[in-house]
This record gives sequence, structure tokens and C-alpha cells, in this order.
Amino acid sequence: MSERAGRATWTRTAGALVVWGATRALLLLSVLRVIVPPGLDVTGDVSVTYRNWAGVLSGGVFPEHDVTWQYPPGAALAILAPKLLPFWPYATAFFVLALVCDACVTALLLRAAARPGRRGAGVWVWVVGVPLLGPTVYARYDVMVTALAVAALLLGTRRARGFGVLAALGAVVKGWPVLLLVGTPRGRETRRSWAGAAVTGLVLLAGFGLLMPGSLSFLTAQRDRGTEVESLGALVFHFARRFGWEGRVEFHYGSMEFLGTGVPLVSTLAQVLSVLALGWLVLWRVRARVWSEATFADAAFTALLLFTTTSRVISPQYLVWLLGLGAVCLLYRGGRMTVPVVLTVIASFVTWLEFPVYFGDVVGSTPFGTGLLVVRNGLLVAATVLACRGLWRETVRALPRGGSGEERARVPAWATTDA
Repeated sequence: MSERAGRATWTRTAGALVVWGATRALLLLSVLRVIVPPGLDVTGDVSVTYRNWAGVLSGGVFPEHDVTWQYPPGAALAILAPKLLPFWPYATAFFVLALVCDACVTALLLRAAARPGRRGAGVWVWVVGVPLLGPTVYARYDVMVTALAVAALLLGTRRARGFGVLAALGAVVKGWPVLLLVGTPRGRETRRSWAGAAVTGLVLLAGFGLLMPGSLSFLTAQRDRGTEVESLGALVFHFARRFGWEGRVEFHYGSMEFLGTGVPLVSTLAQVLSVLALGWLVLWRVRARVWSEATFADAAFTALLLFTTTSRVISPQYLVWLLGLGAVCLLYRGGRMTVPVVLTVIASFVTWLEFPVYFGDVVGSTPFGTGLLVVRNGLLVAATVLACRGLWRETVRALPRGGSGEERARVPAWATTDA
């Protein structure tokens, strides 16, 4: 690296660390309630729900009769982790661990951005995007899962088994990191990474099943869910209420959901859309012929957008996942995810406005609250469509240089991925 490039890297790193330190201090003070941010107090899940779960899990069983427990068994690791810091109250220890995971993601991105041919835009997506989403980031365990996902993507398929292990660990903790596997280049790397993920996942699930009863209760925990008030499908009922629809909003399965006439149909349609999204991803893998260095992350980000947008639930913390994968996408110069990632960053800020700042308007389906949801969900839909189009053009329609698509697919472009 030249002296000039070294100075530029140092300046970029120093600037990112200054902004990170200032914004994360505000986030930490907010969840500790030293600073009282506008809107609802988002820390109740940690101080009450997570702490109660930790008490149950400490006894060697899962809270399987609690309908709000909807997570894979590995979530127990995140919920119990604050007990490793017994000198602090549970909630304080949890917030500190969330800060540490945030710092780990930032460090990983800074290290990756310093490599030749990379760019710093990905670092700024994370550094700026997280505070735009507000204190909810530190009041849920999703930042811990995102740290695993980012580490897996940056490990890359050059160490395919290690990548598979991290992806499986993330999936056993939250589920969605299994989508990281969708973008692995066909061939030996896919076989090794998918095999590593399968073995790791099966071993972990078997271990939890043997040691802790009720570990698989999450598989049926959400079958009777309604449509969460922040989801894309919920817009049907927000508008319907203006025309006399007599459904209701209740705290149901851990979130505020619409219940009433027509809700099961909309919920079913959302699930159908998720199946169609899976079908599109399968078609993409069959048709894709050109893999660049960026494709690995671009595919994972696109898959996550598809399943987030079509879900019956779009909780604010889902944006943490998108920010993490979007940040990795923007490390690479050859990807096509710049606009979708920018839209996701903007959607993060609108998400903070709709929850927790104006959540009362959202639940009440006021014109302002509904308008916020239209904007946020519209941004996510636009990001999803543009990401799908970009990924398709990048890998299916792109004209490879110096050979056919099949030949280009065999070029180990991912060999420069971070180890």
C-alpha cells in the first residue's frame, strides 16, 4: 500500500471511529435511560421478557409454553450471555454486550475496507445506519446475530467450511443467516460450505434437543399469528379501517397484530409471496452463470430483502440485519446494490419514526402513522425490486470478459475475499 493510500485509509478509519463513538454513546445512554429519547421505551423486552427467559433457560429448559418464545434454540446463548457479566444488572449487561457486538461489526468492516480494491462506503452504511434506526438496535439481540453474519460473509468461501460453520451458528440463533448460503459459487465451495453448515446445524440442534427439552417448540410457535401492524400486508387493514373495517389491534405473539375478518387471508398471501420469493431464488441459482467478487454478498442481501418484505412481520430490528449485509455489499466495487442499500438506510430512519417515536399513530392507523408505513414499506419494496434486478443482470445477463458465462463462473474471483 502506498503512503498516500495509507494516509487515506487512516483518515477514513479515524473519521468512522469518531462518528461511531459519538453515536454509540448516545445509543447506550438512551437504552440506559440517562437520556430519554422520544417515543416509547424500547428496553422493556430486555429488562422484563429477556430477563425472565434467562431465568427459565438457566434451569435447563426452554420457555416452550410462552407464546412469545419464537426463536431457534441457539437464541438461548444470546439471552443467557449477560449472565457472564454478573457484576451488572441483567439489562445493563445486555446493552454492553450489544455495544461490543456493534464494535466487532465495525472493526470487521474497517479491516475489510482497508484491503486493496475495496471501498469505505460499506463502513459508513453501518456507522451511520445503526443510529438512524435508534435505540432499538441495542434493545434486541439481533445485533449479535448480525455480527455472526457479517463475520461469515467476510470470511468468505476461501474458507468455505468456516463460513458454513458461522452461517449455521447464526441460523441456529435466529434463523435468517441460513440465507447467506444462497450466494456461494457453484462447485467445490458450495459443497464444502453447505456441508459444513449442515453438519454444524445438525450437531447444535441435536445437542440442544438432548440437553434442553422443548428446543424445537419454535417450529410451531407462530402458526396462529396474525398480521403485524408494521408489515406490508398490514397496510390493507390500515386503509380498511378508514372505511369501517371492524377488526382490532392486539398484543399477540409478542407484537401488535391485526386480528379480525380478512387477516388470515392476508397472512396466507404473505406466506405465498415468501414461497414465490424462494422460487425466484432457486431460479436465479439455476440461471446464474457469472460470479464476481461482489455476488456472494449481493445474493445474501437480496434474499434477505425478499423474505423481510414478504413477511407477516417486519419488526424494526429486521433493519439491523439488512444494514449489516448491505454494509458488506458496499465494500466491493463491482456490485449492483448501492441504490438498494441506500434505500435501506433511509428506511431505517423512517422505521425509527414509526417505532418508537410515532408508534401510537401506527397502531391507531392515523393518516400520519399510515403514511410513515407507506413510505417505509415502499422503500423496502423498491429496494427489493432493484436488488433482484441488479443481481439478475449481474449474474444472468452480464457478458463475461474473456470467455463464456460458464468459463467465467469457474474463475475463483472469491479468492480475494477476507480470510
